[in-house]
Amino acid sequence: YSAFSHATCHLRVATIRIISCPLSVEFCRDKFEPPVSADLTMPSYKLNYFDARGRGEVIRLVFAAAGQEFEDNRVSREDWPALKPKTPFGQMPALEVDGEMIAQTGAICNYLAKEFGLYGKSSKETCLIDQIVCLVNDFFMATVKVMYLEKDEAKKAELMVAFKEEECPKYMGYFESLLKKNGTGFYVGSEVSLADIFVYDLVWNLNSRDPSPFNIDSYPLVKEHQNKIGSLPTIKAYLAARKHTDM
Repeated sequence: YSAFSHATCHLRVATIRIISCPLSVEFCRDKFEPPVSADLTMPSYKLNYFDARGRGEVIRLVFAAAGQEFEDNRVSREDWPALKPKTPFGQMPALEVDGEMIAQTGAICNYLAKEFGLYGKSSKETCLIDQIVCLVNDFFMATVKVMYLEKDEAKKAELMVAFKEEECPKYMGYFESLLKKNGTGFYVGSEVSLADIFVYDLVWNLNSRDPSPFNIDSYPLVKEHQNKIGSLPTIKAYLAARKHTDM
């Protein structure tokens, strides 16, 4: 039994004591124990918008695509003045989430798409979805300019010719090319996303006009996509029960 052996024995004991120190155990518990279960109750949703499709319809379609219940509060022109000061920016649509109000169609749709798994599976897919949503908004603004903002009938007729001959082929061509490039029947990834819902809503609105400003048969992939989205069970059920409005 040498002095070296005696020292080694003490060193081993010290090492064992350090490893089994209660402080180390508590540290491990703090870092690796599973958290207490969170409240997974789904929020309550109340959409405030006029009794029209307009800028509120794409939000309704997001709810429909997700199969998520919500209160569709269709505000009359008479009731709007009382609600207006309660909205963030004095405008609709405005979505109440557990009583807290959120404004702006884009912000609302992005929030809901993320909540419902309609916003891509990666940062790149999210960016591609945003890109298409922005493209749809550009097409929408071109539509509003000619169909709703121009009051002079002669000028409106002139703008409508340009819209049919230039704007519609441009944007519908983009939609067709994007579907061809992705190759899945959806605009991004291999399942429905916010991009599909935005395109579906605008193309449906334009193609339902009499006459339509474009021939949907000239864009076979877009036509197929419209049928695909409109046939999704939850969207099909929503459309079947949707109240008819002029806008």
